[in-house]
Amino acid sequence: MLGEENDIVQEDENNEVTEQEVDATEEVNDELTAEAEESQEETAEVDIETLQALLEKEKEQSQANRDSALRAQAEMENLRKRTTRDIENAHKYALEKFVNELLPIIDSLSLGMTAAETAENVDELREGMDLTLKMFSSAIDKFGVKEINPQGDKFNPEQHEAISMQEIEGTESNTVVAVMQKGYELNGRLVRPAMVVVSK
Repeated sequence: MLGEENDIVQEDENNEVTEQEVDATEEVNDELTAEAEESQEETAEVDIETLQALLEKEKEQSQANRDSALRAQAEMENLRKRTTRDIENAHKYALEKFVNELLPIIDSLSLGMTAAETAENVDELREGMDLTLKMFSSAIDKFGVKEINPQGDKFNPEQHEAISMQEIEGTESNTVVAVMQKGYELNGRLVRPAMVVVSK
């Protein structure tokens, strides 16, 4: 009987140990669960803080991009206005240099007219007019205006306009024998054809 009692006592002790182990295991599990929940809360807080920081950073970047786009748009608008103004001024004052070149010629013609009233010698007037004509030719030459004087050249319908044809011995046919009015071209483009008499 004693042996049975010992077995019962030992069984009770084993049961007690098992209950103690279960209690200890439950405590450890509770602690681990609490730590895990706390860790999850901290991780969630860190994630929220990180996300808020990223959101703020993106908001700042978005604002910087918006400001940059607005500045670029304003610069483009200012450039468009400045370009429009420059084009208007270019149209308005395009002939300024040309006019400045013509003013001395006008002055020379005015002086020539005044001198013609009192001049006794026609040669002096002719010399003054010749000088004025040279000034004028030089002025228009600076702006790409070239004189077309085809005397003795072959007739060119692209630059000449025949006003009559004459049969002249000793000259080839289609040769310009007289220039009634000189032609002019501006930078290679015909402005006015030369009016010419052409041989048959």
